[in-house]
Amino acid sequence: MKFTPSQTERLTLRPYAFSDIPALMPLIGAREVAATTLRIPHPYTESDAREFIAATQLDFSSSNELRLAIVVRESDALCGGVGLRIEPDHRRAELGYWIGVPYWGNGYATEAATAMMKYGFETLGLHRIFASHSTNNPASGRVLRKIGMRQEGCQRAHILKWGEFLDLEMYGRLASDVGSTTT
Repeated sequence: MKFTPSQTERLTLRPYAFSDIPALMPLIGAREVAATTLRIPHPYTESDAREFIAATQLDFSSSNELRLAIVVRESDALCGGVGLRIEPDHRRAELGYWIGVPYWGNGYATEAATAMMKYGFETLGLHRIFASHSTNNPASGRVLRKIGMRQEGCQRAHILKWGEFLDLEMYGRLASDVGSTTT
């Protein structure tokens, strides 16, 4: 998959680079970030960061996953990540994102997720994009509703996170829904 860095009003979405590791470690390594995500380990080591960035670079050749750094344009500071786990046979993808704690509450997740959905529908020709969040992360649910996703249900006790079973709230949006964004 070929991806050209894209810009939103305040952000740049671009491939990760190994030079991102010093900025990535304290952001993605925060317990608060790991607590609200499905796939980020805690503690997060430099080895985890190197493996993650190497995997994102392999993703571009496989066309099954697109994971991008979110960078604040004004300061050129890494603030999070956004991505799609693509299932080409079904023309669908799972949307995921994370934002470092110092950048919470600025609307960056909404802005990046909106751009990623647009890319998925318009460039990749996806039919459906879906996402989930654990019920202990209501802020993520607000992001999903802001980008026009519909709540589709709850998977009770669906994941085991740090010894506790958590419910997942499921959301989705179809390409035919584009244009019906709610805020």
